[in-house]
This record gives sequence, C-alpha cells and structure tokens, in this order.
Amino acid sequence: MAQYKFKAVDLQGKKHSGIRLANDENELASQLSREGMFLSSASLVKEGKKKSSFWSLSSGKVKLSETTAFCRQFAIMITAGIPIVASLDLLKTQSYSLAFRNVLAEVSEDVKGGFMLSEALSKHKKVFPVFFRSMVKVGESSGQLDTVLNSLADYYEKDTAIRRKTKSAFAYPIFLLVLTFAISLAMLLYIIPTSRSSLSSMDIEITGYTAAVYSLSDFISEDWFILLGSIAGVFFLWFIIGKTPGGRYAYDYLKVHLPGFRKININLATARFARGFGLLLSSGMNITEAMDTISIIFTNKYQSKCFKLACDEIRQGVELAVAFKNYKLFPDILIQMIAVGERTATLDKILLKTCSFYDSEVESALNGLVGKIQPTLLIIMGIVVGGLFLATYSPMISIMQSL
Repeated sequence: MAQYKFKAVDLQGKKHSGIRLANDENELASQLSREGMFLSSASLVKEGKKKSSFWSLSSGKVKLSETTAFCRQFAIMITAGIPIVASLDLLKTQSYSLAFRNVLAEVSEDVKGGFMLSEALSKHKKVFPVFFRSMVKVGESSGQLDTVLNSLADYYEKDTAIRRKTKSAFAYPIFLLVLTFAISLAMLLYIIPTSRSSLSSMDIEITGYTAAVYSLSDFISEDWFILLGSIAGVFFLWFIIGKTPGGRYAYDYLKVHLPGFRKININLATARFARGFGLLLSSGMNITEAMDTISIIFTNKYQSKCFKLACDEIRQGVELAVAFKNYKLFPDILIQMIAVGERTATLDKILLKTCSFYDSEVESALNGLVGKIQPTLLIIMGIVVGGLFLATYSPMISIMQSL
C-alpha cells in the first residue's frame, strides 16, 4: 500500500483533505465513497529521508505500559459508544511515544480502508502480541469488543504490576552485591597498598591470611586486565549459551527447579495462564483454539515445552486436569479447580476468580525470597569486608601487642 494525499467533497459540498493508505487511486476513491465523499484530486506522498536513530527522540520500540494504556483508553471509548475509527483517530493524538503514534496512525488508516481491526493490528506483530490480536479478533466476531478490551486492559495491568514488583523486590539485593564488590575493590586497590607501604619500613614478617590478601591486591593492581577479561569472558559465555536453544532451555529448567525461584516462576505462569485462558474461554473461543493462543504467555522454554506436550494429550481426549497434572505445570489447587470447572462447565469463571489468588501468591513468594536473600547478603558483606580489614590491620595489632 501507498500513502495518498487527497482532496474530496461530500454531499453537502464540504471540502475534506488528508492522507490515506490505498493500493491505487481507484481504491482510494472507493474508500471515500463509502464515507459519502467524492475524490477530487490525489497524489502520492513522497517518503522523506528517515531521521537517524541517533538524533531521534523515539527509540522505535513500544513499551508494554503504552500498549496497556492504549487498551484501557480504547475500551473506555468503545464502551461509551464511540466508533472504532473515531476512537483510533483520538488515540493517535495522545501522549504516546512517536513510534506508537505512528503505528496507531497506520492502524487507523487501514481500518478506514476497510480492514478489520484485528487485520490492521496483525501488520504490527512486534507491537501487538499474538494474545492481544487473538482476543481482539474474538471480540470482533462475538460483538463483545468493549468487554474483551476491558478484560485485556485488566490482564496487562496485572502483568505489568507483577513485573514491577519483581524488579523492585530484587533492587536492594543487587545494590548490596554491587556495594560489597565496590568496597572490596577500593580496599584492595587503595587501602591495603597504603597500609602495606607503611609497614614496609618495619622488619615485620607478613604471613598467612594477610600475605594472601596482599598477593590478591598485587594481582588486581598489576594484572587487572586478566581479571577484567576473565569476568567479561564468563558473562559473554553465559550470554552465548543462553542464546542457544539448549542453553536457554537449561537456564529455564533451573528457574523452575531452584529452591526459592521455583515457587515464584510456577505461580507467575499460573496467574498468567488462569487469567488469559479464562478470558479466551469467556469470550467464546473453544478450548483447542484457546490453548494454541495462550501458549504465547509461557516465556519459560521448559514450561512452554511441558504445556505443548500437555496440549497434545488433551487433543487426544485426556482431560485438562489430568494432562496438566502429568507434567506438574501448575499447583495442585489449580488442577483441582480445573477438574471442577470441567465437570460443571464453569471453567472460564473459575479461572478468572482464581487468577487474583495466584497474583498475591507471586507477591508473597517474592517477599519471602527477598526476606531470605537480604540477610544472607548482609552476612556475606560483613564477612568479606571484615576479613579484608582484619588482613589489613592484623600486622599493626601484632606490633602493638609486642610493644
């Protein structure tokens, strides 16, 4: 499609102008005629030179928070009875990033050109996830787009809140690690060499733990590039392994099985699955289609593989609760609730009621893990820094005792 700058006249003689997407002028004229306007002139919009990303204020990426805000505002407008095209025209002028406003402008033009909303969104797969687009398509086909959009806004707001809590929970432990490393490095590079030079004029034999710390200080001072290269090599190797399918699978397997992290990851996946799967079913999608769509929420490769294996069993006639239990995807309580929902044909309602419980379980598990990590790091920090101070001042203490 190309962009056309057009001028048109409606039945009342009022003049209109603007820019539309169309394959050619005939299609543009057809678009305008469906809106009661007659094309008077059209010309192709010449694409200017793209601005360098270095000078651009926008990174070209769209944040999840913007998609969430768009979803909520769009839902409010549709519920208020504002047509889709008019809603999109209003939304593309909101205070979003330049990249997202450009995307909304293209979606708006596509919808004006006769595309379904889900089709227009499908052209921007990097901005609108599969789950989002599938839900919009279900809302269009069922005539419940406003309900679906409100549900999507709830889903993404909860998901964003969990992400923020996860980041904030680990901020302090990371700060403690960095602080411990910085203090240790400062002592090894500055305090210990200064103390050592003061003792060099005295006939004192340095042995044991103090000698080992002095050797470490010499190594960091003289061969720092070897240490820095080793650290960089380890991180690079970790990164490269994580990019391979086998390495990523191994990392994700550890996330699900390591003590402390296991409960967080399982509850996080459970909350997302319960909310997303419940939304899909309540919107009228059948179980098979819903399973294909919801698989996108499993970012953990190990959990994703287990879910796909469980889905294969379900397609062969195995009950959902049995298949999920075989692969230990979710907590036993949810599996029991799914079994009840299958028997009573209220699976969607049960899942939507259950997801809030697992949201709180994620937060509780995060707080519990951080509550264990913080004192452990403080103890490690005390041992490391205290050990370095002991190595630094133990010769001086020996001198004072000898006097």
